[in-house]
Amino acid sequence: MSQNAEKAKSNLIPFTVHAQLMRGTRQQLAYPGGDVAAWRAAGKAKLAALLGLDKMPSPCPLDVRSVWKRRVEHGSIEKIVFAVEDGCDANAYLCLPDNAQAPYPFFICLQGHSTGAHVSVALDQKDDSKPLAVEGDRDFAHGCLRRGVACLCLEQRGFGEREDSHQGVPRCQNPAVHALMLGRTLLGERVYDVDRAIDYLLSRGDADPARIGVMGNSGGGTTSMFAGATLDRLTHVMPSCAFSSFAASIMAMDHCLCNYVPNLLLWFEAADVVGLCAPKTLVVVNGCEDEIFPLKEAVEGFAKVKRIYTMAGAADRCRHVVGEGGHRFYAGPAWDAMLEYLS
Repeated sequence: MSQNAEKAKSNLIPFTVHAQLMRGTRQQLAYPGGDVAAWRAAGKAKLAALLGLDKMPSPCPLDVRSVWKRRVEHGSIEKIVFAVEDGCDANAYLCLPDNAQAPYPFFICLQGHSTGAHVSVALDQKDDSKPLAVEGDRDFAHGCLRRGVACLCLEQRGFGEREDSHQGVPRCQNPAVHALMLGRTLLGERVYDVDRAIDYLLSRGDADPARIGVMGNSGGGTTSMFAGATLDRLTHVMPSCAFSSFAASIMAMDHCLCNYVPNLLLWFEAADVVGLCAPKTLVVVNGCEDEIFPLKEAVEGFAKVKRIYTMAGAADRCRHVVGEGGHRFYAGPAWDAMLEYLS
């Protein structure tokens, strides 16, 4: 095929012009240097609007219901259900450690594209009386309990027990496109649920308001990044295998629809979103062999995040942890870094 013919064929493909537009786009709210507080105020408001958080309702009563409670090694787990908005409940696992006392440091833990939050507590999806073997340190609850950290393992909208009937399409597709038609985004709804989870934790009386974090892997890491950027009550943020540049990750290959936010790239790159977490404690986790969130761009992006934190007077409150492997959580080095801040 001649060069002209190859070009003509390439020009038929939408990605060609999208890639060209990406290269020419300068994000309007990329950190310009200078006053971080003023930039963060403008950026947080714009990001919240892009996520559709202004379309979310005022908080409804939580109406917390306990499903079961049991003892496990290092603590206890209680399955609960609570209301996040009228007609919409969330299921979660409340995990309290034996080797700590209230008020507890708490992390809200989020699984990504998986069979659900049951993975976080290492219980079988169909029979939660049976243990589940979990790979890649995704048993977040047990990682927290061993370290004296309480956690709430929250089911994300579109996953696990909160999954729509997907009939052969990715489980997040239907709720993602339905949210868009209503002026919302599925990612924004997930951030809203994290905010409601904070409401629940603070209603208990045993959570330390100065140590409420969010963490997750993959799609859970994505929600962690955006929640950290927009929710002021969060104090610690630990996204895993979700950070690179948007251009090199969700714009460069097939990803699920819940990763996409209308107009986002016109305003922010991933480093700006994560930079909006400043001055919260931040531990970003990547895998050196993670092909869908490439490390090269993650390292470059984290240098920009570090600059924002430095200008905010919080250079010592952000760390980048790189695990020796692929798309998974790296509990050892990640928690080693985070525990330095929690203590």
